[in-house]
Amino acid sequence: MPDTPLYSADDCRELDRIAIEEFGVPSYDLMCRAGARLADAVMLRWPAARRVAIFCGGGNNGGDGYVLARWLHSVPGMTVNVVGMVTADKLKGDARRAADDYIAAGGQITETAHWAEAVASSDLLVDALFGSGLARPIEGDMASLIDAINVSGKPVLSVDIPSGLSANTGAVSGPAVRASLTITFIGDKRGLYTADGPDHAGEVFMADLRVPQAVYDKVTPSVRRYSPVAALQRIRERRRAAHKGSAGRLLVLGGAERMQGAAVLAGTAAMRSGAGLVRVSFGAPLQGLNAPADLMFDRAQTTAEAVAWASNMDALVIGPGLARDAHADAMLAALDALQMPMLLDADALNALAENQLECPAQAVLTPHPAEAARLLGISTIEVQSDRLDAVTTLARRYQAVVLLKGVGTVVSDGEQTHLIDRGTPAMAVAGMGDVLSGIIAGLLAQGFAPYEATCFGAWWHAVTAEYLTPESGFGLMAHDLPDALWPAIQRSHKHG
Repeated sequence: MPDTPLYSADDCRELDRIAIEEFGVPSYDLMCRAGARLADAVMLRWPAARRVAIFCGGGNNGGDGYVLARWLHSVPGMTVNVVGMVTADKLKGDARRAADDYIAAGGQITETAHWAEAVASSDLLVDALFGSGLARPIEGDMASLIDAINVSGKPVLSVDIPSGLSANTGAVSGPAVRASLTITFIGDKRGLYTADGPDHAGEVFMADLRVPQAVYDKVTPSVRRYSPVAALQRIRERRRAAHKGSAGRLLVLGGAERMQGAAVLAGTAAMRSGAGLVRVSFGAPLQGLNAPADLMFDRAQTTAEAVAWASNMDALVIGPGLARDAHADAMLAALDALQMPMLLDADALNALAENQLECPAQAVLTPHPAEAARLLGISTIEVQSDRLDAVTTLARRYQAVVLLKGVGTVVSDGEQTHLIDRGTPAMAVAGMGDVLSGIIAGLLAQGFAPYEATCFGAWWHAVTAEYLTPESGFGLMAHDLPDALWPAIQRSHKHG
């Protein structure tokens, strides 16, 4: 399956415009198709639901809700309670037509004042309040309704996007619906998959409403969901005559006192991802650490020694458990001039933020939001409010491939951006970033280009955690992942 496009709110408006104005698709036909898909979702996902409350706003999102109501009104045994959060006389265009057609079919509209009774008396709640164009916090009765929906404990279907969630960034700036299922239309919205998006959208299904493919050919999305098809093929193509030297040599520089486990996690993950030889250079003498015998362990006594080791490697990862002292800073300053693929994480990123080193060519940076904020000179909240902008800005500023960690991991080189929508909350434990660094660096050592290594490494890391989570649930530990990397790929291959 190829990469799939993710669209901004402006992109989706343009897709609508092109379909309607250039290809002659009537706008009300699109609304009716959307309502029909919503009705299908209700019948398939909640076949036992008999009392459905549909909360309709004043725009086309509300219009979709009225079409859904008309469909459900014709189902024997179904009770439909449509709450018009904007009175019908204030509706315009297709939304007004949809409300009129619902009334003509025998339906009734409940006044706004009775929304609480509708929430309490229904089996299923439908959020048709606001669409992808919302650009302000929700207030007043709408905010109170959203709060009630979220605490009701009842299943929720959101129309196009959960009300209150940004289609562009996945951020929320006030009350926002937490849906069980979101049916999004024509274009998949990028905000559904990053930041707060996954917590609010629930399961997501995209309905293209039979819009011609030629419409999509006219709009270029700025973000795509990553597909590992090409990388999965390449990772299996090692020659029969390969040896440890040709399979990729990696130096891991890190592991200061009391943080040596971080470097070991990175080194182990690199070997499990296919690197043939991994040398770990600790920042302090090895102290009773139970580490795999497959790894080589040393401590570079001088900057020249570290540079000499690195010069014999295919790739370098700097940062896991590095800490900051004069010795480490001197090695960083020397190594940043090497013309080789290298990954910078943790304290190597902090040194970069403090202008203690230049960003090397062919570099991969893997910050979490707080590290990204230091690199950009802004707050963590600002990073999380627009993760896609943050990762693109970082990539352009440092002329590097940047991976921004967090739900809906995003990768950019400044020209292209991919989102990896895999993973599990069980990954929220110490050491996961060190394993991620090791996987990506192991791929770099094997000759993967920085951008490909970063996207594929992030995907591999995430699906391995998914593979382990059904067995371990919460309580997953970072050191569980390396041994499961290849079984996870085999399962992904088997199940497509």
